[in-house]
Amino acid sequence: MTLGEKQRVFAFNVGRLIVWANAQGYQVTLGEAYRTPEQAALNAAKGSGISNSLHTQRLAIDLNLFRDGAFLSDSEDHRPLGEYWKLMYPDNRWGGDFSKPDGNHYSMTHEGRA
Repeated sequence: MTLGEKQRVFAFNVGRLIVWANAQGYQVTLGEAYRTPEQAALNAAKGSGISNSLHTQRLAIDLNLFRDGAFLSDSEDHRPLGEYWKLMYPDNRWGGDFSKPDGNHYSMTHEGRA
């Protein structure tokens, strides 16, 4: 699958995830989706990301999660969405499973990167 094809599948699946989350009583706003390679390098230098982030390929998004108007910032708050996300498509990965959990991060593998 080409990068462009993956990006279209990814965007479609993000939409499905948001619709599902709303049906479960959550509200979602969009966090960071695209990140320039320069910004990814700066984040990596600060220890708050990696230089080859899938955000630079438009294959990752950070979602802000709310319930009843309250911001849910803990990775575990995202677990229901993360589990659904992983079931939705075989290449989907959820940041809550990372060694340093990043629960609001949803991505699709590309060139061996999750």
